[in-house]
Amino acid sequence: MIFWQNRDFGINHIKTRKNHVCYGMGLGIVLLNDAYPGFPGDVRNASAFPYPIQYEIAEGVTNKTLVYDKNPAQCRESVVAAARKLERLGCRAIAAECGYFAFFQKDVAAAVDVPVFMSSLLQVPFIQQVISPNKMVGIICAQKQFLSEDHLKNVGITPGSNYIIAGAQDEYGCSEFDNLWNPLKRPDCPEAYYEQAEEQMVFTAKEFIKANPNIGAIMLECTGMQPFARAIQREVDLPVYSWGTLLDYAYSVVAHRDYYGHV
Repeated sequence: MIFWQNRDFGINHIKTRKNHVCYGMGLGIVLLNDAYPGFPGDVRNASAFPYPIQYEIAEGVTNKTLVYDKNPAQCRESVVAAARKLERLGCRAIAAECGYFAFFQKDVAAAVDVPVFMSSLLQVPFIQQVISPNKMVGIICAQKQFLSEDHLKNVGITPGSNYIIAGAQDEYGCSEFDNLWNPLKRPDCPEAYYEQAEEQMVFTAKEFIKANPNIGAIMLECTGMQPFARAIQREVDLPVYSWGTLLDYAYSVVAHRDYYGHV
């Protein structure tokens, strides 16, 4: 459904902003150069987000080169180039589609002049401040074995602070995610089933909390996990943070809404 709105009467005179070529832009998303689908809510599926999204592929950057090779530095040049192109197009903020892009938060922030949100993990220091200091932030990532202290430190997380990490694929056997993202296991045509993926994610969250009852909030690190955030929250009754909460926040600070009401 299309909702027609009146024009913003605050926009009267327009002029070129820096060297941007497009206007009315929203978030620029750096994508992996991997062909696999995403359910609505996955960052690489634009259909569920209520603001403009522009994508740019980071050439040569795949799940294998970014994550499985254990050498994310090899991707730095391509990631920065993609971010700069999105800025040149006119995107108001830069983000990415995979939590492991945390490795490049400082690099990209230094390379562009718009706000940068390279990983959902940026929310962890904030979450640590809004839950009890006696509680833990439960980070559910795709592969715990590949999430290094460098990833954490580059988004402001103090190693050894009040967080705990679980790997959905390598610890809890989320095979539906392997079918999409694992270059060693996925089929030639990556595919997944929503209901099975949701069941596996809910199971992971419940078992994670059962083993760690002092978890005070869940942080879903991975780009494809937020389609299941509500189902997880129904079962565990905790605050749930994800790429979705980060992107909503990112857009709100670069395109602040007006307020309508009465007194």
